[in-house]
Amino acid sequence: MLITEYRLDLVIQALRAILPMAHPADTTLRYFFKNERIGSNERELVAETVFGVLRHRLLLEHCCAGNATPRRLALAHLFRFGGYNLRELEPVLKRDEKEWLATVKGVNIEELPLAVQAELPEWLVEKMRISYSDADILTIGLAMPQGAPLDIRVNTLLAKRDEVLQQLHEKNIEASATPYSPIGIRLREKIPLNRDALFTEGKVEVQDEGSQLLGFLLAPKRNDMVVDFCAGAGGKTLMLSALMNSQGRLYAMDVSEKRLANLKPRLKRSGASNIQPMLISHENDIKVKRLAGKIDRVLVDAPCSGLGTLRRNPDLKFRQSPGSIEELTQKQAAILASASRLLKKGGRLVYATCSFLPEENQLVVQAFLNEHPEFVLRTASQILQQQKIALDTGDYLELRPHLHSTDGFFAAVLERV
Repeated sequence: MLITEYRLDLVIQALRAILPMAHPADTTLRYFFKNERIGSNERELVAETVFGVLRHRLLLEHCCAGNATPRRLALAHLFRFGGYNLRELEPVLKRDEKEWLATVKGVNIEELPLAVQAELPEWLVEKMRISYSDADILTIGLAMPQGAPLDIRVNTLLAKRDEVLQQLHEKNIEASATPYSPIGIRLREKIPLNRDALFTEGKVEVQDEGSQLLGFLLAPKRNDMVVDFCAGAGGKTLMLSALMNSQGRLYAMDVSEKRLANLKPRLKRSGASNIQPMLISHENDIKVKRLAGKIDRVLVDAPCSGLGTLRRNPDLKFRQSPGSIEELTQKQAAILASASRLLKKGGRLVYATCSFLPEENQLVVQAFLNEHPEFVLRTASQILQQQKIALDTGDYLELRPHLHSTDGFFAAVLERV
């Protein structure tokens, strides 16, 4: 697409709105598009460039040599990553920019500090160094700027995976079965799925394969009493209902009325009839206490830094900080302790995050086990094996984009003995 002054200006305005990081990038961009009313070509250029800048911000700032204005970041991205050459950009360049831009491609990334190479903030690299080698940090970091595929989950209450694959192929949509989840499908291209009959009829839901595996770790039985403790908009709740064949009872708990409201249309589409949405004010709400010791299975998909989702949300690495991680770990510990009281003897709890930081993961679980001798850790890979899923990441489920083509996920299976 031709870069005109008008198009470049739109990109710069969008970056000005997003770079202060006051709100999630996708939310800010949505408001920007609402206000600007621009054509689809321009929207595509703005979105691609903005998210490209966020993915490669640390390198681009280095290329801007202390003058990282939204304009320079946009130009450096278009030139180094956007596929534009100097001749194509020349009509929109100011007097001194051509000379500077010519140096941008020549920056040798291998000579730069690890944080810049890995496109991860310095504080995050320091935290990761406690558990990861520099080579691992670099590998994880380099996997994050790669775009994420679109994974969908087949709603087994209404369809079978083979049927859905067949229907997608008939529509010339490139799709394949996910390698681990027996009910997942990976789409090669991102398509507007919400207009497709498969979606409107409730046969599929968008859900990353890693997230689907949490349901198989929890493995609820048909007539179980189950709690999805941090249900959000209910993607995992709907999957658990399908695994239970819509029998038993499934409580979808959350502190956000808005998120639970988003579950309602999905619930209607899904054909599930065993789900009871439950608004709670905090993890020690009286509604939670009433169910203590009565529940067979509890899923705790805890509020976390979201750093495992950087392929989709590259702004998160600039919106989190050491302080916010510390706050989150305290919240995670409190939620896990509270959710664990729901379980009856022999009951199972799955604690999960979409983060690769040990302090949100292993350290939270280990501290919990130290304080709660009535719980034991079960080996995640053995439980997956029982579900005929051949994936061995050891005691815990640990997923990485570069190894498993999923978001970065962590899960621990705890059992009350």
